[in-house]
Amino acid sequence: MSTNSLHLTNSISAKIQAIKQQLTPDVRLIAISKQVSVEKMREAYAAGIRDFGENRVQEALEKQEELQDLNDICWHFIGHLQSNKAKQAVKSMNWIHTVDNFKLLERLNKLAGELNKKPKICLQVKMLPDPNKYGWSAEELLAASPELELAENLDIQGLMTILPLGLSDSEIFDTFEETRKLKEKINQASNLQLQELSMGMSGDYLLAIKAGATMIRLGRTIFGDRQ
Repeated sequence: MSTNSLHLTNSISAKIQAIKQQLTPDVRLIAISKQVSVEKMREAYAAGIRDFGENRVQEALEKQEELQDLNDICWHFIGHLQSNKAKQAVKSMNWIHTVDNFKLLERLNKLAGELNKKPKICLQVKMLPDPNKYGWSAEELLAASPELELAENLDIQGLMTILPLGLSDSEIFDTFEETRKLKEKINQASNLQLQELSMGMSGDYLLAIKAGATMIRLGRTIFGDRQ
């Protein structure tokens, strides 16, 4: 194989096309572009990507400034959101996937009202014990679900989860399945009608899709290893 054809196979565009062949039309592909150059993001955009995920508000703002000409990008915040960055996140992000406690939900709701915004929200749930992850437990979220309806300035769309490392494929699939079932339980216990399941990353997205994911968050699979 020539160097040129190898480069083509490993290009961002080729990777995106290969991933898209594995997806059904109801699965939204979010390219996680944290620590990725705007040049690479432009390559992904040219290959059809419109959803980009960032985990730092400041980095997202700088990229938005540089990519102003691509005005149909949908920006997803996928990092742990600190309270002092909440206002900028509401102002600049279309989606916030990491609403991981009730205090943050209340703050975002207040800010969204003041800013006349209505960001789309995913509630981050920690399905298994993991000291390295944030999020509601399934029990906490189910108990809080009637109160979540009071956040009238937020468009609560669904659940997001990140799994602990070291699980087997069957454990991964079962945990994603439990997340889907939790979404259904919340819909039955409240007037929320959650539609989205943001779950699945580069190492487990095919299992997530099989379990019902509607949004997958891929970084390394698209852009390669970060520097």
